[in-house]
Amino acid sequence: MKDQPKNILEIILTLFTVSEGQVKVFMIKKKDDPYKGYWVLPSEVLKEEEEDSETLDYIIKNIVGIDGVSYEPYGVYSKLDRDIENRVVGINYVGLINSTIVDLKQQDIEYDYEWFNIDNLPKIGYDHLDIVNDSREYLKKKLVNSTVLKDLFPSDFTLPEIQRTYEQILNKTFDRRNFRKKFINLGLIEDTGYKNESQNGRPAKLYSFKDDIKERDLF
Repeated sequence: MKDQPKNILEIILTLFTVSEGQVKVFMIKKKDDPYKGYWVLPSEVLKEEEEDSETLDYIIKNIVGIDGVSYEPYGVYSKLDRDIENRVVGINYVGLINSTIVDLKQQDIEYDYEWFNIDNLPKIGYDHLDIVNDSREYLKKKLVNSTVLKDLFPSDFTLPEIQRTYEQILNKTFDRRNFRKKFINLGLIEDTGYKNESQNGRPAKLYSFKDDIKERDLF
């Protein structure tokens, strides 16, 4: 009788945030071989006695160093060569978190970590670049939703920051005036009465989302 294959099940977290209109992904630096010195997504092997949610909670609290991340499964990775040492099947979960929570709650952790702009990624190990690119498709679907966008921008923001976020995720360019007019006419945001220094040195109005917005697709 042929031996039954022994597969290792790996839980992977692709965690995104938005900071100053830039979409960023959380990665850690590998300290050992294989791929020593490369950057990878946080992951853990699923133990027999654990649910996947327990493993994800461990990743979020002990590797990322924060709490309260919402996530959804998005993709299974099972190519034979995705790990050079073992037969590893990866289940990817995509999470979104706003930068305010990251700044307030992210604690000192034992890993070398970085939030990388998704358009300026470092050397990445395993098949994690494919996973990041696939997860961008998830973001395309999510960021057209008004409530998701509100979660990512809970505090004051400028309209150029919102526009840059959409342009980066959707890989398209919007006319500044048309985008501004359309977004204001959606009735989702309000002027805070404050201004912020923009990149070109000119003060930019700060907006915030209204408390009672309804869930809807924006584009």
